[in-house]
Amino acid sequence: MSDPINRRMSDLLDISGLTVRLPLQGLPRTVLSQVSLRVGAGEAVGLVGESGSGKSMTARSIVRLLPTGAHAEGSIRFGGADVAALRGPALRELRRRVPMVFQDPRAHINPVRTVGDFLTEALRAHGRTPRRAAEERAVGVLEEVGVAGGRRRLRQYPHELSGGLLQRVMIAAALLTEPLLLLADEPTTALDVTTQAEVMAVLDELRRERGLAMLFITHDLELAAAVCDRTAVMYAGRVMEVRASALLHQHPLHPYTTALSAARPRLDRRAERLVTTPGRPLSAFEAPHGCPFAPRCAHVRQRCHDTRPDLLPLAGGQVACLRAEELRQERAVPHE
Repeated sequence: MSDPINRRMSDLLDISGLTVRLPLQGLPRTVLSQVSLRVGAGEAVGLVGESGSGKSMTARSIVRLLPTGAHAEGSIRFGGADVAALRGPALRELRRRVPMVFQDPRAHINPVRTVGDFLTEALRAHGRTPRRAAEERAVGVLEEVGVAGGRRRLRQYPHELSGGLLQRVMIAAALLTEPLLLLADEPTTALDVTTQAEVMAVLDELRRERGLAMLFITHDLELAAAVCDRTAVMYAGRVMEVRASALLHQHPLHPYTTALSAARPRLDRRAERLVTTPGRPLSAFEAPHGCPFAPRCAHVRQRCHDTRPDLLPLAGGQVACLRAEELRQERAVPHE
C-alpha cells in the first residue's frame, strides 16, 4: 500500500476555498471564508492578523482539530492527499507529519506526567519504538533544541521547568515525529522578550537544517518578515494579502496590511501616540457584504461596500482589494 502522504509535491500544503462554520448560540456562524493558501516543501509562510481573524482556526483545519459541530467546505490537500478523506491510520499519519507547536505549552502538556512520558508517548504508541530507544531519541532532540541535561529533564514534571524550557520541550516533541510541516501557533507569545528571541532562533535554525516547511502564526509583521519566506495577512476570516515577506513588510499592498505596519512601534521614529485604525476587528460572520475591511479603511469607496474582492495576483503576490492596483501606483510599490 502506497503512502497517502508523499514528499514529492512542490506544494506540500494546498488550501483552496476553505470555509468553516461553527454553531454559535444555536446558529451556524462563518469563522473562515474562502481561505486559499499554499506552502511549498521547505518553505516558511507567516500567517498574520489580529485576534479573531482566523489564523489558529486555519491551522487547526489542516489537521482536522476543529471544535465539535464545525462544518468545513473547500479543499485541503497535504502532499497530494485530500485531508477530508483521511481516516484512521492515515489521519494519524497526517498529524504525525504535521505537528502543532502551541502558544501556551502548560495548557497542552499533561501536568501529572513526566516530560519523558510526554516526549516518548507518540514514539512508543502501538509498540513502534521500545521505551529505551525512544528515550535516547528524546534526549538527542532535547540537546538539539538547547535543553541541557536531557536525561534529568525526562524525569521532571512540567511545573519544574520554566516557560522557555517547556516551549523547547514542545518543539522537541514536534521534531521527534519526523515532520514535513510545522504548525507554529504563536509559540513565543507567553514568553519574555529575551526567551522569545532564543526560542525563535532555535526553531528557525532547526527548520532550515531539517528542510522543514512551517506555517508560522503571529501578530507581528516584523517577526514574520524575519523568519518566513512569504507572509499571508488575514482579516475577518479571509486572506487579504500574500507576498514575499520582506516586500510585504516594506511595501504592503492592502490597506489593512498598511494599517498593521503603521501601528507597530519603531525605534527610528518618535511619536506622541501609536497609530491606530478606527473601529474594531470583525469576525467573518460579522463582515459586511462587500470588502470586510471597508468600514475601517481610509481608502474606501462605494464599490468597496458593494463588491467583495477576490484574492488576485498583483506585484508578485496576491491581494484582495478593488483599489489595490490604483493604490500601488500612487505609492510606487515595486514588483517582486
